[in-house]
Amino acid sequence: MLKNELLREIEKWTEKLEERLPKLKPVDDSGKELLENARAYRRDSEHFLENDRLIESYESLIWAWAYVDIGERLDHLERSRDQSRE
Repeated sequence: MLKNELLREIEKWTEKLEERLPKLKPVDDSGKELLENARAYRRDSEHFLENDRLIESYESLIWAWAYVDIGERLDHLERSRDQSRE
């Protein structure tokens, strides 16, 4: 049961991240680094998922989201104009 819940959470947050990442652009060098890190953690999550390491997969997604959130809140990353802050 816990495994299925974790898989659902991984799927949900992966979809949201896959929707958000292409719409982000760095404003400065810090934004570039934050975006690169978010993408790297997203790839790590995929790797862990493929190897049935669900906790690590989910943790990687959390890190990716942290980089995205920090980048947006500190104005190092911006979304395309048609995207509003949530």
